[in-house]
Amino acid sequence: MKKPELLAPAGDLEKLKIALIYGADAVYIGGKKFSLRARASNFEIKDIKEAVEFAHSLNKKVYITTNIIPHNDNLEGLVEYLQDLEKINVDAIICASPVIIDTALNNTNLEVHISTQTSTTNYETINFFKELGAKRVVLARELSKTELGLMKDNTDMDLEVFIHGGMCVSYSGRCTLSNNMTDRDANRGGCAHSCRWNYQLFENDHEVTSEIPFSMSSKDLQTVKHISDLIDLGIDSLKIEGRMKSIHYIATVVKTYRTLIDDICDEVDIDLPKYLLEIKKAENRLTSHGFMEGITSIEQQLYNMRSENPTQEFIGLVKDYNEETFIATIEQRNKFNPGDYAEITSPNFENMKFKIDKIMDEDGNELETARHPKQLLKIFIPFKVNEFDMVRKIKL
Repeated sequence: MKKPELLAPAGDLEKLKIALIYGADAVYIGGKKFSLRARASNFEIKDIKEAVEFAHSLNKKVYITTNIIPHNDNLEGLVEYLQDLEKINVDAIICASPVIIDTALNNTNLEVHISTQTSTTNYETINFFKELGAKRVVLARELSKTELGLMKDNTDMDLEVFIHGGMCVSYSGRCTLSNNMTDRDANRGGCAHSCRWNYQLFENDHEVTSEIPFSMSSKDLQTVKHISDLIDLGIDSLKIEGRMKSIHYIATVVKTYRTLIDDICDEVDIDLPKYLLEIKKAENRLTSHGFMEGITSIEQQLYNMRSENPTQEFIGLVKDYNEETFIATIEQRNKFNPGDYAEITSPNFENMKFKIDKIMDEDGNELETARHPKQLLKIFIPFKVNEFDMVRKIKL
């Protein structure tokens, strides 16, 4: 059974390292130019070079998003930027615009992947991109498993499919709500997520949303139950969305899908509730299977409701561990107290539970509570942990 690539997002170098350490085979990142997340990116060319060197040291890959839909004034410096990416050995670029695709193919030897922004929904288009010289197509998110199977039967092109994360209420991200309402172009990196706002609706000057405000966004995508089918179909790359997400989100989602993919391919008995329970620890919005089972219904939408509910369970990132004293140095992320129960999530072992006894600062002073994000703290953990392991607060 062919094991698909697990592809994860990374908004900065810390997130990139977390994604790869927790099991991603490749990451996709955006630079400060030509990317749909350019406003939020921390990746200058020197940072991309460091990212590529780190990934390649683990025999893993880095793809660069160059997926804006550019206007004329967005094209300055394109050739030079693509050639800089080639020089630092990025593994591929992800493009949506014909001008960027053509420029890359004619001026560099970069591997070109076709972005989901092109809304590729049929195999004739896939084969067109293959003849053009592209190596992979990231398919539209509006496809069912039946349609995905039809694609694989009619092309030998590499196919990439989204399996987790935010879903756009517009067709493959082709939205102008943000442009019209905030003067931020969603297709040039500025989406303000206007679909998630609350709206008042009127009928003949009479408000019909006085009790429940109207919103129109989709539930987030979550496909734990469908991964086995996608592997059977021969999908080449399974993609997680979320370059703006936290390190805890990335670690939890990547580890869950990494374990699930490995267990399926190794023909281990699959306990789906276990994976579903773990993935929920990273959720802050309601989720659904998206279009995996065909055209969506009201159950896949968030009409007339909001579901954002930021979790506070992630309380610390392990920075160091003393094996003689069992004292871990952690960087605090959310408030916790002595007496709280916690678990460690790690790329190296199954989750393990313990009770937090004393909390000390770097000078050894005992604290009544941990309340300052990013503060370095000392806690006793009765088993070995490693740098980049994460501490979660749990209820027993």
